[in-house]
Amino acid sequence: MIRKKAFVAAFAAASVIAAAGMASAAASGAFDTARGDDSAAGSASHQPQRGPKNVIFFLGDGMGTQEITAARYYQGVQNKLNVDRARYTGFDTTWSVKPAAKPPYKPDYDPDSASTGSSWATGKKTIDERISQGPSSADNVPGTNYQTVLELAQKRGLKVGNVSTAEITDATPAVLASHMSLRGCQGPADMAACPKETKAAGGLGSIAEQEVDHKIDVLLGGGRARFEQKLTGGPYAGKTVVDQAKAKGIQYVTDAAGLKSAKDNKPVLGLFNSSNMSLEWSGPTAALGKGTAAQSCKENQRPSNEPSLSDMTSKAISLLENKKGFFLQVEGASIDKQDHATNACGQIGETVAFDRAIGVALNYQKTHPDTLVVVTADHAHTSQIVGEDASGSGLPTGWSTNLTTKDGQTLTLTYGTAGFGGDGKAPVAVPPSQQHTGAVVPVWANGPGADAVLGTNDHTHLFDVLQGQ
Repeated sequence: MIRKKAFVAAFAAASVIAAAGMASAAASGAFDTARGDDSAAGSASHQPQRGPKNVIFFLGDGMGTQEITAARYYQGVQNKLNVDRARYTGFDTTWSVKPAAKPPYKPDYDPDSASTGSSWATGKKTIDERISQGPSSADNVPGTNYQTVLELAQKRGLKVGNVSTAEITDATPAVLASHMSLRGCQGPADMAACPKETKAAGGLGSIAEQEVDHKIDVLLGGGRARFEQKLTGGPYAGKTVVDQAKAKGIQYVTDAAGLKSAKDNKPVLGLFNSSNMSLEWSGPTAALGKGTAAQSCKENQRPSNEPSLSDMTSKAISLLENKKGFFLQVEGASIDKQDHATNACGQIGETVAFDRAIGVALNYQKTHPDTLVVVTADHAHTSQIVGEDASGSGLPTGWSTNLTTKDGQTLTLTYGTAGFGGDGKAPVAVPPSQQHTGAVVPVWANGPGADAVLGTNDHTHLFDVLQGQ
């Protein structure tokens, strides 16, 4: 793989993808992305820096340019977000690949979170639904397991953490500490579609089992129900994944008070909801066409027994701090989930909460300049900011929500990547799940090596950035 000192200029266009990228894949069996020359993006004043001691990586699921802009506008255009404090900004392409018996693999321009997560976590392309595992001829045929940035950090003796507001077995957190042919095989009872990968069949087991087996120093999020499932194979057969964790000496906490009292003398598993963690905000539902009259969102809706993403980030940093360094991933997961659901207030509230967690890391970075903070999204999404008097294309067949911002103005968001829903001929009462989009996503960074995100790159590039290379 070509390392940082040989790249950072603009990522190759589609013609180069087809020619150079696929030719490289055919030769190697993997799908590493070609990079350009670093000198074009930098300047004479950019001197080589020592690599970071600590790396904090933020992933806003589905947080494309429209989603972050909606949060910025709702809060008031004169009020900067924390992410705006980052010194460097670039863009990443996020395409995945389509199943095939062998390379070259054709690009899939509208990816899911599993394939894009695998891209930045391993530096290699794969097919949708796959967790840090190489492409193959079909989604039910396991591929080659790819080593992840978290696994490499552990090999270097760093402490590692993985935090999410989703089930901690969901795609983004899963790509760091598990390898699976299908992202849905999250717990021991969810393995019907992955029979060759169960522990009983000699595999690594479900995503939950693998995360515990990795003995991650800090693992925080939702998904308690997955860990309460019983194992069907291996030395802990008949016991739950929580039992497995406790037997390995991992602290287990289930609420905000438990997290606050967790000690740094042994690993911590915190599961704060049986499913995804609760939303921060609520508000009006989307309606077909122009939507209903504008109104404000209801904030501070998260129950107090569930720690906020900011609290989880702060505690994770304090637990991970050590002389050698650490790697921490923090996901704001439900930006994506509420974008799918056309829930504008839910989407914006999760983005604001995610940005507050970014603020925690940037404040830490100010007093720990050997820390690299990187922020991005895994893929773009459906919401669009349109004029409040918009009509015609998109609106009659899409879903819209009108919000009153803190500037006292109307912010109109439309969701049009799933149309009417139903049979497509007549409207339905409930919005259908919206689809991702294939646009580039922003990348922000601060700290040693942060200038590597400049320009337009591919998501595989982040694999090197997160290792300080």
